Amino acid sequence: MARVLRPHGIRGALRVLALTRFPERLATLERAYFGLDPEKPATFQQRQIESIQHEKGDNWLMWLTGVTTREDADRLRDRYMLVSLAEAVPLEEDEVYLFQVFGLTVVTAEGQVLGRVADVIETGANDVYVVQGGPFGEVLIPAIAGVVLNIDVAAGQMRVNLPPGLLDPAEPDTDADPIE
Repeated sequence: MARVLRPHGIRGALRVLALTRFPERLATLERAYFGLDPEKPATFQQRQIESIQHEKGDNWLMWLTGVTTREDADRLRDRYMLVSLAEAVPLEEDEVYLFQVFGLTVVTAEGQVLGRVADVIETGANDVYVVQGGPFGEVLIPAIAGVVLNIDVAAGQMRVNLPPGLLDPAEPDTDADPIE
């Protein structure tokens, strides 16, 4: 949802940067989870939100219960803010949360394994899935209809229909580490 940038003032306020596509939801939150590594949400600690207000752009000011001094606020610097799935924006039937695509095995419509989703590049026009660990090295897959055929989170798989020329026509890298 957001990342804590720094303390604001001397009474424990936090300046946060909204990272969500729905920043207006920040104003309605009563609690959130804070931690350093968004890849390890189990290490995050829950905090009660006393107040949050929009400042300008993607910047917000937030006050948390028990954070009353600049020093308290500084201990939260660079922490990421998450919400539980129960409090996340509901998805449409054919949508997934961005975090759910990490680690999915990417397979072409013909059954060729390309690797696993290692990163997502948000370009503005469309996301691009960075696929690594397969026989073709790093492959960049545009997250657009017609290319991404299906995402099955339960099966851990993404099926794709690659546009012509996306893969290097050279032979696959036979030295690549196999997907386990």
